[in-house]
Parts: sequence; C-alpha cells; structure tokens
Amino acid sequence: MNIHLQTKLYETDYLKWIETTVSNLKDRDYTNIDWDNLIEEIEDLGRGERRGFESNLTIVLIHLLKWHYQPEKRSISWQNSIAEHRRRIRKALRDSPSLQPFLEEIIPESYTDAIEQAAIQTRLSPETFPPVCPYSVIKILDSSFLPESSSNQTHK
Repeated sequence: MNIHLQTKLYETDYLKWIETTVSNLKDRDYTNIDWDNLIEEIEDLGRGERRGFESNLTIVLIHLLKWHYQPEKRSISWQNSIAEHRRRIRKALRDSPSLQPFLEEIIPESYTDAIEQAAIQTRLSPETFPPVCPYSVIKILDSSFLPESSSNQTHK
C-alpha cells in the first residue's frame, strides 16, 4: 500500500490504518509508513498520559481538601477515591519516572482546579482553602496520609 493510500486510510478507517502501520513496522517496510500521522498519534499518546496523570492528581487534591475542610462529611467513598487515584499516580510514576518533574510542575495548577471543584462540591467559599497547596508531594502520594480537620480555620 503506498503512502497516499495509507494517509487516506487514516481518515477513513482508523483501526485498519493502525493494523497496516503496525504490520509495515514489523516488516520494516518504512517506505510505506504514514509518518506524519504516526508521529501525531505518538505525540497524542504522550499528551493523553499527562492529562490522565494530571486528572488523577486533581482528584486526590479535591478529596484531600474535602476531607480536611468538611470532616463531618467524611466518607469511605472519599477515602477510597484518594487511595485509588494515589495508586494510579504511583503506578504511572513507576511506569514513567520522567513524570516526576511533571508532577511537581503541575501541582499549582491542579491545586487551583481542585479548589474550584472542592468549593462547588462542598458549597464552601473558595477562600476557605489555602491559596497555595498545603500538601507536599510526599503527603499527596503517602497512602497513610489524611489531613487533620480544619473546620474552624479559614485562609484569606
């Protein structure tokens, strides 16, 4: 199959394009690889991994904030969510250690997103929560860490 047909196949039958591309790679038939779309797909894989990683971090932060600032509503569901998403983050770090600097880089933005969601879910004012993430990377990933109650603390 020539490169023009490969490119057209990408637009009309994605699964067939993948199968053909994999077959061509296994056969080392590099002249019939749709390189532009293959490169784009590989880049998308990396972006998707980072988005999923960031989403798991944000979910942990949301539930840590809820646990911290609404102790009267603590639930097994929140605790389970924290544990599950911590597990996903740790597994991603094990599989891709290069995510470690990314983790430290995205905490501020993920924390801002977590405040927004936690405020909606708890009906607490966003100003209730500290403006800077109060949890270190170690605590975020520590399976035994749950924050103490801060029901009478506010941060402005």
